[in-house]
Amino acid sequence: MIGFWTLFYKEVLRFWKVAFQTVAAPVLTAMLYLMIFGHVLEDHVRVHGIGYTSFLIPGLVMMQVLQNAFANSSSSLIQAKITGSIVFVLLPPLPYSSFFIAYVLAAMLRGIMVGVGVLLVTVWFVDLQVVAPGWVLLFAVLSGALFGALGMIAGIWVEKFDQLAAFQNFLIMPLTMLSGVFYSIYTLPTFWQRLSHYNPVFYMIDGFRYGFFGVSDVSPVHSLAVVASCFALTSLLTLALLKRGWKLRT
Repeated sequence: MIGFWTLFYKEVLRFWKVAFQTVAAPVLTAMLYLMIFGHVLEDHVRVHGIGYTSFLIPGLVMMQVLQNAFANSSSSLIQAKITGSIVFVLLPPLPYSSFFIAYVLAAMLRGIMVGVGVLLVTVWFVDLQVVAPGWVLLFAVLSGALFGALGMIAGIWVEKFDQLAAFQNFLIMPLTMLSGVFYSIYTLPTFWQRLSHYNPVFYMIDGFRYGFFGVSDVSPVHSLAVVASCFALTSLLTLALLKRGWKLRT
């Protein structure tokens, strides 16, 4: 447990030391999205009877949770591999499961901190009610952990920062931007509605939004089942890679 807590503390300290970049900057980015889209569409668009700015906020919060959880674990691993400091993590007799949990918890913590920061700032824009806080917390924690594990897979797989940037630009960004953050999927043509149901991030956004308004495009139980299944599969893959030491012990 000492090794686990030390690694977890190291990962938290890593992003907290530069919190202006890792926490404050994403909050500012979300606020810019909110100000621009909210200003332009608030008087023209309502979704499920909800004002557009109110509808947009949960999507932006979850988008920042996911992107920052992924960024934390992936950047930490690739940086450790490039600088050679990964050896100081691998040498101690630390179980690979503790390695996994420490990285995922730190990534999830950063994502949730950014999400809470976005929520705190949005009180200046709209009086946002939370209908089911349990669903909000459950989807935030589970989705942040999922993207933290996905970030570990990316960090293990890539060998250069430009490869990591490609992973983010061609996988993470499209998945989050095309998941219903800025719209309800039922405003899309039938083909794109069906395609959206194959995007796991859609279920994270939709379930998280349900916790605020009590309405969603699909059942929150169904969304939770999809997210939990994706997390289980991603975790098993990450643990298998850590156990083998693939691209870590070479």
